[in-house]
Amino acid sequence: MFNIPDLYDVALLIPAIVLGLTFHEFAHGWVAYRLGDRTAHDLGRLTLNPLPHIDPVGLVFLFLAGFGWAKPVPVNPYAFKGDMKKSMLLVSLAGPATNMILAAVSALILGAFAGLRLPYFNDIMRYMIHINVVLAVFNLIPIPPLDGSKILAGILPGRQDWLYKLEQYGMILLLILVFSGAISIIFNVLVRPIVMLLLLFAASVSRLFIF
Repeated sequence: MFNIPDLYDVALLIPAIVLGLTFHEFAHGWVAYRLGDRTAHDLGRLTLNPLPHIDPVGLVFLFLAGFGWAKPVPVNPYAFKGDMKKSMLLVSLAGPATNMILAAVSALILGAFAGLRLPYFNDIMRYMIHINVVLAVFNLIPIPPLDGSKILAGILPGRQDWLYKLEQYGMILLLILVFSGAISIIFNVLVRPIVMLLLLFAASVSRLFIF
């Protein structure tokens, strides 16, 4: 399950991990701000500076286990101007959606410039695709405190207090997923096909750009 990368892989992973985590959390804060909640703004989390967003443990997990997390952006749902449930759904969707956009843009850039044969460029962009898809899929798992639990609460009718009560057991449930091998199954079923589709997209784009 755990894989210690060599220094070469670490160097290539850093841009993908830092950008993926930073944009994920910034997206949560930005959407919350647009919907009326200034909490992230007032706490200095509405920034593309990665330092306020990085969680050391989540960062290490991304390097060693292939998935991880950042410091959650604080959100005050009572500050939303509109419907609280819908607003929380949009804020929760923002992070994973941003990671998928980053993965798609990375595939486009990879395809457009692969022909230049820049040193390390192709490997870095492939990691950008893979890591951002991993972050999106991992955060969509409907287990508190991951975004997927809040998205599920926003989709299901009525109050979903049981989901929020599960949050105190969230880390235990995630550890069970990891050590039972279930997380690997999820990634094989979802992450791998999405990454392959994006790489095929990159290959199709590369045929349009001949240097």
